[in-house]
Amino acid sequence: MSPLRVCLWSSPRNVSTALMYSFAQRPDTQVYDEPLYPHFLRVTGAPRPDREATMGTLDTDGERVVRQVILGAAGKPVHFFKLMPHFLVDLDRDFLDECQHVLLTRDPGEILASYTRVIAQPTMLDIGMAHMHELYRDLQARNNLAAVIDAEFVLRDPPGILAQVCARLGIPFYPEMLNWEAGPRPEDGPWAAYWYHAVHASTGFKPYSKKTVDLPEHLHALHRACQGYYEELRAVALR
Repeated sequence: MSPLRVCLWSSPRNVSTALMYSFAQRPDTQVYDEPLYPHFLRVTGAPRPDREATMGTLDTDGERVVRQVILGAAGKPVHFFKLMPHFLVDLDRDFLDECQHVLLTRDPGEILASYTRVIAQPTMLDIGMAHMHELYRDLQARNNLAAVIDAEFVLRDPPGILAQVCARLGIPFYPEMLNWEAGPRPEDGPWAAYWYHAVHASTGFKPYSKKTVDLPEHLHALHRACQGYYEELRAVALR
């Protein structure tokens, strides 16, 4: 029997890793950390501090990863894939029809403020907000978009939002999804050393706190370009 394949498509610097850790607490779920990221690095040549470690240890052939990992042999009843929409570059999207999809977004000003602590000059290809909006329209047309969620609403009410997401996916909500042990997980990619410090220190979802964002001038145009896409997604996010 095929597993339920859940793709969480997230913007960077979001609560996506916390959600991966959350789903990892389920007894019926196997989680996968960004299996298409090495493909994205190979195809785009995008500079990343984790580039060498990632491409040197993981499969960079995206079509093979789709066949063998995302659509691969069943293990547990639910397979949860943490992904980013811009990783779909140069890939046949027909596999999307065999999965259920959740889009996770966040205020782009907060994304940029966090992202630039690691990469100072991000572009839309790094942030992926336009790619998220395009994927949203694509999944609507395919009629297999389970939910759109926003980081703010997730952090304001983790049990409420998670229960709604599980209901949309047709699986039970487990209270165990609200907490996990501090530290790394075996599924973490080699990029964890650069990006996962906060989630490794956590044992659950942190309460929402509005961030004060003061972006440098060179990011204003990118921020404006992202904002319209974000507002459309936020308007349909679960509350």
